[in-house]
Amino acid sequence: MAKIKPEFRLMKNGYDRFAVDDAIEEYATEIETLESKLALYEKEIQDLAEQLNSVRNRYQVIVSELSIKEKAADDIARLALKEANIIIDSAQSNADSIVREALSTARIILSDLGRISTDASVMKDEMHEQLSQLIQAIDDFEIPKLPEVEWIKNFEFKK
Repeated sequence: MAKIKPEFRLMKNGYDRFAVDDAIEEYATEIETLESKLALYEKEIQDLAEQLNSVRNRYQVIVSELSIKEKAADDIARLALKEANIIIDSAQSNADSIVREALSTARIILSDLGRISTDASVMKDEMHEQLSQLIQAIDDFEIPKLPEVEWIKNFEFKK
């Protein structure tokens, strides 16, 4: 609202008093309007500053809460990783123990199988020898010759 500088008519004792009074009144009205707008803008600035402070405070609270939650999440992740490592170590130890026990059992079983195989081989050889002796005994056994039984058929018993 830029106004052009007013020009007043010159009179005998100076400027036209009525024109100057009108200009002064117009400027006074404009000053009042601008002062009321300025007060309104200052009130809006104050309200906006309060809102900004409120938003800043809320932002600080959120940042603080987020920081706390991030720290808690990091702590939980660290604890979870530690627990997982403990579980993995325990599982590895258990697996190693199971494998050692299985290998020990397999060694015992293989040892027993070797002994049983040796015993079976010896027993087989002994049985083979005994069977050979039995076969030889059977072959050496002679059945005595029976007399002719024809004469018994013809013989009658009396009662």
